Order: sequence, then structure tokens, then C-alpha cells
Amino acid sequence: MKILAVCGMGIGTSVLLKTNAEKAAQDLGLDADVEIADIGTARGAAVTADVVLTSGELAAELGDVGIPVVVVDNFVDGTEIREKLGAAVGRQA
Repeated sequence: MKILAVCGMGIGTSVLLKTNAEKAAQDLGLDADVEIADIGTARGAAVTADVVLTSGELAAELGDVGIPVVVVDNFVDGTEIREKLGAAVGRQA
């Protein structure tokens, strides 16, 4: 499974989100590769992803990419990320 962690610039917050998403995926028993992207490259990168994790404002900007786009309110809240990722892929947190 490929998870795309998206932030505005693809540098700071996406790295934080990537780290927490990797932990959440592990907790959920997912064999996942988490990649980071900025909003400009996220649409193209989403073509090969299974799920996108991002903020609410960037999710609106990203639009419909044909895969689940999970809105994360707090990028440092591992519980939130695990629960929302689990719901998106059909796994209990």
C-alpha cells in the first residue's frame, strides 16, 4: 500500500505527518510505503497512491484524485492519524 503525506511545501509538516503515518500503518498491520509530496506534485503522485493524508485546506485544493483523501486535523496526534487511516482502509484502530 502506498500512502501519500501532503503539505503545502512538501518539507516540514509532511515529514512529521510521514513519520506518524508510518507508525499508524505499522500499528494497523499495514504493509505501507509512506511518501511525501507538496500540493503541486500531489495530484500526479496520487495516481500511484492508495490513500492521501493531508490538512482540510489542502484536501479542498487537491480536489478529487480518485482515491481516499483523509483530512488530518493534528499532524502530531498519532491516535487521530491511526483512527482516520484505519477507517479509510477498512482496518480497526
